[in-house]
Formats: sequence, structure tokens, C-alpha cells
Amino acid sequence: MLYLGIDQHKRQLTVNLRNEDGSVILKRQVSTQWEKVRTFFADLAEKTKSDDGFMAILEVCGMNPWLLAMLKEYGCREIVVIQPAKRSVQKTDGRDAAELSHLLWVHRHNFLGGECPLGVRRVLPPSPQEADDRQLTALRARLTRQRTAVLNGIHKLLRKHNLEQFQPTKEFQTKKVRAWLTELELPALDRLELNMLVPQWDLLDSQLDAVEAKIAERAAADEQVQLLESIPGVGHYSALAIHSRIGDIDRFKHADSLANFFGLTPGCNNSGENTKRLGSITKRGSKLVRYLLNQAVIKVLRFDSDMRTWFKRIKRRRGAKIARVAVMRRLTTILWHMLKKKQKYRYKAIVKRHEAFDAYAGTATVQGN
Repeated sequence: MLYLGIDQHKRQLTVNLRNEDGSVILKRQVSTQWEKVRTFFADLAEKTKSDDGFMAILEVCGMNPWLLAMLKEYGCREIVVIQPAKRSVQKTDGRDAAELSHLLWVHRHNFLGGECPLGVRRVLPPSPQEADDRQLTALRARLTRQRTAVLNGIHKLLRKHNLEQFQPTKEFQTKKVRAWLTELELPALDRLELNMLVPQWDLLDSQLDAVEAKIAERAAADEQVQLLESIPGVGHYSALAIHSRIGDIDRFKHADSLANFFGLTPGCNNSGENTKRLGSITKRGSKLVRYLLNQAVIKVLRFDSDMRTWFKRIKRRRGAKIARVAVMRRLTTILWHMLKKKQKYRYKAIVKRHEAFDAYAGTATVQGN
């Protein structure tokens, strides 16, 4: 077996190959042009036939999909994708590739056995459906941010001339307001800017409608997504976004693993016999999921009296921010049970480990979201 470390970039791959003894037998750069990169992997696959094939390791990034597909195509026995590690000051592509191949060789038995060595965060590539759902929900989030920026630009122009008080309806996103904006008398440059912003607003609205329809279609076809929709404040978009980032719930042995995956557990600094909680949550994993859970808390506290009572108790002891994160943490445990047991949201029936949550709420602090 040979062990390949890959430092991936847009125009090139820096590779480092080790044999079974851990000795480096190849280090070079490979162009990402299709002919050249295919030739490299074809030659590697041919050379490693007598060595029982090869394993590969690389760090997760947005350019991974094509490379992962190519590694599978050329018979890579095990592909290990990990979160980027902190590098030394003396960082080079060759050094990074060498460190990756060494990590793979040292822990080869762990990786082949499905285990992850301490301090390494392995990323499981999503299935094709999960990847599509992630792309779709990320597109919706991006379009929403763009529309918000456009609306903020329109409001800025109106405030510049103290005109917001004259809008024809209380709600801003109406046909009457759009018509009113086209008729406003403004200085030439402001009129020019507004004439550019309003069509962008219309376009983004239509694009969001198309994306929302696709999200609703995909959500309706997935039973687990529909289960998540039973949580107060979780609709098609939130449920699909959360589920696509969880993937197979069976890969999380217990609810604490899922909470850690979403970055909702306190960081620890272990030294000898002392264990010190750093206070703030780790904030690892998906920022989008943490944002959606944070938004869901509003509805959960409104409609779930038991959760609201628990929230108030934590709030009195530790403050509103910590109590809010504690609810997010508890929601994560609830949705883990929901997906495991295929049950809809039932607070009392699903959550029983109050002591663990109280212990968490008593030690964790939050520094921003």
C-alpha cells in the first residue's frame, strides 16, 4: 500500500507519496489541466497495482469534488478528507503535502478501520443528494443576503431625503411601494441608483421564488426532512439545510457527537490532571446550521412551555446569551432523537437527560453567534 498526500490548489496539486516503510518515494507538482492530471493518476494506479493500491489524504475545500471523483475513478482504496490544520510559520505547499502523507501513513490502520486519530477532524464527503441539497440551501442563503443588501441600499436613499415616512404601505415589500419608488422625485444620481436597485430587487425576488419552489419539492420527498419540519420555527428551507449537513444520523453514536459536530459544545484545554473549560462554544461545523437553530429558538420558546420554563431558569442563573445557546444545544439533542427514532417533535417524550443540559448551561458561555 502506498500513501498519497495532496495539497490542492486551483492550478496545481502538490503531491507527496510514501511507501509502506514511510519513506518518501515521490514528491512533485501536478498541473490540474485534465490531460496532465489524468495521466498522473493513471500512471499512479498502474504502478501501485503490485503494492495493493494506494490511499490518499487531502484537506477539505470547495475544489474537492472533481478530485474526489477522479481518485475513485482511478481506484484509490481509501480517501481521507480532513479539516485544515494550523500550520507552522514555515508553510510551503511541499511541506503541507509531506505532513499530510506522514499523517496518513502513521494512522493508516485507524483510517482504514473507520476511526479518526485524536486531534484530527475527518470530513465525510456528502452523497450526491446531500451535496445538491447543500448547494441549493447555500444558494438560497446567498440570494437572501444579496436581496437584503439591495433593500438596505434603497432604504439608505430614502433616509437620505427623509422619505420613508411617506411610503404608501406599512410593509415595504409590496407592489404599491415599488410603484411609489418609481415615481419619487430625486436628484439625478440618486434617481440613477434607485433605478438600478429596484430591478435588482425584482430579479432577486423571482430567483428566490424559483429556489424556494425547488426546496419545497425536495423537502416533500424526504421523510426525515419532514420530521424536522415538526420543530417549531423550522420550515422547508431550515429542515433541508440542517438534514443535508447531518447526512446519515447513524454516524453520530450519541447526541453529544452531533452537538460537537455543530460546534455547540464548550472548548476544553486539558493539561495533566486539570481540565479547564474555555467557556465559549467551539463554533466548529456549519455556521448556517447554528444560525438556523438560533432562529428556531424564537418559535420554540413561544410554543413550547416546558422549554420556555427551562430557558428562564438558565437565564436567571447565567444570562440570556448562555440560556439561548443552551436551548440550541437541547434542540440538537431533540432532533438527534427525532431522526434516530423517526418521531416528530415531542419535547417531554424525547428529552430525559436534564442533568446533562443543566451541567452544560452552568459552564458554557457564549461570545457572539
